[in-house]
Amino acid sequence: MTAVDGTTVVVDEVEALAVDGLRWLLATARETDGGGLGWAEKPSDDELDPTFYSGTAGVVPVLLEARRHFGDDSYGDTALRAARSLAAAVDDADQDGLYFGRAGIAVALRAVHDELGDKDAGAAADRALEILRSRFDGTRWGELFELMGGNAGIGLGASALGDAELAVLAMEPYLRTAEKTPVGVHWPHRPGAESRLHHLSHGALGMVAGLAEVGRATGRADLVELALAGAADVVSRDEAGPDGFLVPHSDPQYRPELVERISYGWCHGPAGDAQVFRLLRDVTGDPAWPSLADRCWHTVVRSGIPERLRPGFWDNNGRCCGTAGVLALACDRMAEQGDGADFAHVLVADIVARATRDGDGTRWSNFEYRATPGDLEPHTGWGQGNAGIVRELLRFVRLSRGGDPAYAFTWPDQPTVRPAA
Repeated sequence: MTAVDGTTVVVDEVEALAVDGLRWLLATARETDGGGLGWAEKPSDDELDPTFYSGTAGVVPVLLEARRHFGDDSYGDTALRAARSLAAAVDDADQDGLYFGRAGIAVALRAVHDELGDKDAGAAADRALEILRSRFDGTRWGELFELMGGNAGIGLGASALGDAELAVLAMEPYLRTAEKTPVGVHWPHRPGAESRLHHLSHGALGMVAGLAEVGRATGRADLVELALAGAADVVSRDEAGPDGFLVPHSDPQYRPELVERISYGWCHGPAGDAQVFRLLRDVTGDPAWPSLADRCWHTVVRSGIPERLRPGFWDNNGRCCGTAGVLALACDRMAEQGDGADFAHVLVADIVARATRDGDGTRWSNFEYRATPGDLEPHTGWGQGNAGIVRELLRFVRLSRGGDPAYAFTWPDQPTVRPAA
């Protein structure tokens, strides 16, 4: 039991909540041909979704996490059944990216192969890589040109899967498409875009992450140098120095009628920026990068999150745009520096308070202040739903008990923890 700012977090109760979250997730699975299991983005959706961001591939990490955390092979059995449906989806996926398509499906399949020894899952991952290679047009795979749906994520995924040739193929187009700025470079996230996005999910830092990691893995100094130029442009846009770090979503503002200029989460804010700075720390050894990660943390803990201070300020519990994504960084800091625990408890207390818990299990509803009613249907997957939230809760429980900070398998855009010497 830990009390923080008048809020008591009982670690055993957090673990029990995570178990209930897994129970709801398992109850929403649907049988597929050949004895597989798949998930839709929302239980009310007609079609299954194989992707990492919102569907079956994103459920696999929490199943593997639960198997490891509880020592319960039934979660592994469910992951094997999920892999069967993913293997069947490899040929028919309509996108290729890490979060929205084939590359993410391949990473999830390879994880099942590596963790559970399933040869069919490994073969399906290899087939996905071959299809990816065949669909490259010489510059890109589709409209998106960033981390979640485009080259940067495909490069990271290919590198994680040991396909250096495909990883370089994905990243080299950034060399010839970079646009010079007064202090570095940036890129459009899609053809014809007027705005330049800056952060991890769809912006320059996502491309920086791909360039830096693939450059390190393949010995391509030109890719690392370009990554540093992209990071330099983003750093030059900071509005919160010298102690903090806060860069607007985009310049000029992308879709200002819908998108907040300032965010604090993984996707478009300092919680995600810090992950890229952690990667650049590992790639370069330059102490400037952990210093920038510290400045991101300074801003995050003083931002007002997870309070809902005004409509649209912080309406999401999930891994991509909400509280669970910030918890991932807090747990990284607990493991590396021992300084994230207090805020991690604040975040977990908020996740616990916002859970819906009944006979069906536990799930979380995000909120849309522009809609009536504003409470949205709970989602299943990594980005906005139970899979991403429960995975972070289990890691928090393990860290709180002095356990291993590593995930069951590491997703390509979140560096593994490196405890301070």
